Amino acid sequence: MSKNSSYVVGFPRIGEQRELKKALEKFWSKQCDFSEVKSVALELKQRHWAYQKDAGVDFISTNDFSLYDNMLDMAITLNAVPKRFQELKSEELYFSMARGNKNSVAMEMTKWFNTNYHYIVPELSLEDEYNLDASKIVEEYKEAKEFGIKPKINIIGPLTFLGLSKRSDGGDVYELYSKILPVYKALLKEIATLDTEVTLQIDEPILVKDLDVKVLSLLKPTYDALSKVSSNINIAVVTYFEHSNEATKILLNTPIWALGLDFIYGEENSEILEFTALSDKVLLAGVVDGRNIWKNDFQTTASLVKNITTLLPKERVILSTSCSLLHTPFSLKYEEKMDSEIKEWLAYGVEKLSELSLLAQLTLEGEASLSEEQKRELELNKRASESRKTSTLIHDKNLQKKVEEITKTVRDGTYEERIKIQKRQLGYADLATTTIGSFPQTQEVRQARRDFKSGLLSIEAYTKKMQEYIDECVAFQEECGLEILVHGEPERNDMVEYFGEQLKGYGFSQNGWVQSYGSRCVKPPFIYGDISRPKPMTVAWSTYAQSKTDKIMKGMLTGPVTLLNWSFVRDDMPRGDVSKQIALAIRDEVDDLQNTGIKMIQVDEAAFKEGYPLRESKIAAYEEWAVRDFKIAVSAAKVETQIHTHMCYSEFNDIIRTIEAMDADVISIETARSGNELLKIFAEVGYKQEVGPGVYDIHSPRVPSVEEMVQQIEALLEVLPKEQLWINPDCGLKTRKWEEVKPSLINMVTAVHTVRNKI
Repeated sequence: MSKNSSYVVGFPRIGEQRELKKALEKFWSKQCDFSEVKSVALELKQRHWAYQKDAGVDFISTNDFSLYDNMLDMAITLNAVPKRFQELKSEELYFSMARGNKNSVAMEMTKWFNTNYHYIVPELSLEDEYNLDASKIVEEYKEAKEFGIKPKINIIGPLTFLGLSKRSDGGDVYELYSKILPVYKALLKEIATLDTEVTLQIDEPILVKDLDVKVLSLLKPTYDALSKVSSNINIAVVTYFEHSNEATKILLNTPIWALGLDFIYGEENSEILEFTALSDKVLLAGVVDGRNIWKNDFQTTASLVKNITTLLPKERVILSTSCSLLHTPFSLKYEEKMDSEIKEWLAYGVEKLSELSLLAQLTLEGEASLSEEQKRELELNKRASESRKTSTLIHDKNLQKKVEEITKTVRDGTYEERIKIQKRQLGYADLATTTIGSFPQTQEVRQARRDFKSGLLSIEAYTKKMQEYIDECVAFQEECGLEILVHGEPERNDMVEYFGEQLKGYGFSQNGWVQSYGSRCVKPPFIYGDISRPKPMTVAWSTYAQSKTDKIMKGMLTGPVTLLNWSFVRDDMPRGDVSKQIALAIRDEVDDLQNTGIKMIQVDEAAFKEGYPLRESKIAAYEEWAVRDFKIAVSAAKVETQIHTHMCYSEFNDIIRTIEAMDADVISIETARSGNELLKIFAEVGYKQEVGPGVYDIHSPRVPSVEEMVQQIEALLEVLPKEQLWINPDCGLKTRKWEEVKPSLINMVTAVHTVRNKI
């Protein structure tokens, strides 16, 4: 095989057994010195390099590893340190920026494009002076060389760094371009001293978004300038998660060495190939999915590569992962309990390395160049692809028929008709008080769930423990005066996993951990087949809780779009078709709940906005099926059954009409940190449905006073009338402690009574 034919954008860093997570949390709790964290980090880096080297990967990264986050690392490299942290040094500075300390709040954290990874948002200011600290980059490069590989270096590009930052002093982040670019040039000068020839990967995923002309106009001068710093640096500008055609046309006219394009999630990148062919650029073709867990269909990928190499000579094509493998679990080797047939369809990070090397050799050198072992792997891949097309584990003809025959896709009655009936029959007051659903998950509750799953606790004993907790939740809510109650959800480990475990077509892993942020890891379920609901999932718990009170008990469900967006989704059918199947399952659950006496049902869509496409041209199609499926999920609800939903993010300006189209009777939202500002958009558009803006921030351990919440409620009443408002916390209370929750809710109820007496 010709040299330099396989390229990995980046690799997971948390460790195959979450070693980095454990070391960090041990250090944060003062159980070890920072030297132990550094030792674990070096061991992991070397192990990860070895995996890639052994798989035959030609381009292996340094500086893709991070103790917390790569954007935070880049901020440190540029000395983009907010004033409140500038007196700190070393690891204290680094982790205080990420996590805060007793004197200063942490920097903001938000989602990395449309993934479930969170990055630290840099805070920039016009008065700041930026200068270079390349120590981490230099150290890791030298570590890799000592280990025996000649690596590439990964950095976040200047346009992406600026575009994903925020101005602490207001204004446009790109006004700081002239202050940031010189530091990048200084960084490249430092990198040039490391070797006779260095490959530098500059990540610019911001280029896959709809950018205005002002930002695009910076692209050519940026890469003209960086390319001139040193002739011994080969610059590869890498984009992912979508197409970057506008930017690609510009970058083709700069002196960079290579362009990395995502052909999995940016199919339109194929449209730019003829322009690429006319240049001298190397193409890093992202053909191995870095965001999902399914085996690569070699036949399909070989056809794609053939189309590419028809236009570009093979020596200018290097096969790559579509993005960093950070978004996939580490290795399948720990999945000992998974169904063997399903396991054959999967590829985690380590397995994708082998896929990449084999694909590179197969498509660029030909099948005749493969070893006997590689030919066997090729045959196994073919069998797995065929198995997925026909397996009864995947394909449920009865469910498919049910989907085809669905006729009722919306609720009966208009909102105006429904709310009159609901107010009369349910009898709740203006400024009705409730919570979002979950109550604190105590150690005893978690232990009981673990013991039940491991067989140490019988179903009878487990049920009794959960019911005892529900009894306590109901008793407290009645005692503190809440008007609409919830059962507290002690039986639920996670709002997606709980339902996925009971739906046919969902799969779960033992060790499928993926980094969410810092040391926080999640284990997303995966959708491998047609989704159906074999039996009711929540009815027993909700009806038990309702039997313990005369007050209204809300049923609590997760919506179809959130169940989809927080899972690894099958890649053999459109996401909207999968969502529709889930919607039917939730619809049946709604019907069962109302038929057993549950009069209010909350269908949470916490991840609704997270699924939005990165390109504006694709948003309408997403909204069409996402709204459709929420409406299908609640379409069985009678006019007197009140449907609530909850959304966990704080920007609605761009999707307020979409929320209105979902036609929920009540929506609860996070607003505690924004006062009534967020709510104003609801008033401006004449939103008719009822709204529950959060009046206290559940992400903080502090207990808000009655006076604070009175002020919050009065601010809300400046925007919407009391008849339209509900009063509740920002979000679920699962992560809080009872000693925080009880006084907070008591104060919230007291605040409502205070306001009612005033009006």
